[in-house]
Amino acid sequence: MSFLFYLFYFIIMNLIGFQVVVYDKKVAKNYRMRRVDEAAFFLLAIFGGAVGIFAGMLIVNHKTRKLRFVLGMPIIIFFHVFLSVLYFLWFVKL
Repeated sequence: MSFLFYLFYFIIMNLIGFQVVVYDKKVAKNYRMRRVDEAAFFLLAIFGGAVGIFAGMLIVNHKTRKLRFVLGMPIIIFFHVFLSVLYFLWFVKL
């Protein structure tokens, strides 16, 4: 797989993650609508949307009081950066 594929994948996943946070923030004000499950946030973050979710949390001030989100998203981001660096050092010869 090429670098551009991974770049495109992470951009799309982070845009989706950001939109999910904004959507959940809007839905949180209307109690009749179904909210996004917290497990869905973490599943999306694990699959590459952690930066978008964390940015959305900070921009729209959503889930910022929950410790599992405030600590969990940066940990997942660190994990993704670490794995990406390992992958490119191991498999990609620049």
